[in-house]
Amino acid sequence: MPGICKRVLPRGWFAFATAAAIISVCFAAEPERLQFGRTPTAAEIAAWNIDVTPNGAGLPAGKGSVSRGQVVYAQACAPCHGATGVEGPRNRLVGGVGTLNTANPIKTVGSYWPYATTVFDYINRAMPFTAPGSLPPDDVYSVVAWLLYRNGILPSDATLDRDSTPQVKMPNRNGFEPEDAFAPGQQASIRSR
Repeated sequence: MPGICKRVLPRGWFAFATAAAIISVCFAAEPERLQFGRTPTAAEIAAWNIDVTPNGAGLPAGKGSVSRGQVVYAQACAPCHGATGVEGPRNRLVGGVGTLNTANPIKTVGSYWPYATTVFDYINRAMPFTAPGSLPPDDVYSVVAWLLYRNGILPSDATLDRDSTPQVKMPNRNGFEPEDAFAPGQQASIRSR
């Protein structure tokens, strides 16, 4: 065993690491023979490619209203987040504006999230908890509209779609700053101020 490995790796790790490397090369070289996995279809890739950026790229066609959002929210969201988005038992979704710089910040859709498009993306992918990704785009737009209305960001007659959602100015939009935002070859990250 080379001297550097004796100093860095505990006894037995070198043999384990070598065996693991050999096994991984063997398995990677012969996936057809092992009949393990398959190449995803174009339709499967398209179905998984549902990310939405802050500027709205990736938002699907559809439209939702505050009034429809109230109905969808009551059916799909209220069991976890309460009838008005405050009661829980899961994360609070409404209120908290002005609390982020206090000793007890309340992070909600209205107080913390910087983009309405991100709210859409999260609900579309991960909610409702019992059936993630099951809401059609019209229902997701509607729930986002209702949540933004409940947080005082949109009026009660508002509707959202792929054009209007990126235009919503969230209260904490400037509370985040990009680190090396989209520099060539860099992955963007966001940190709270």
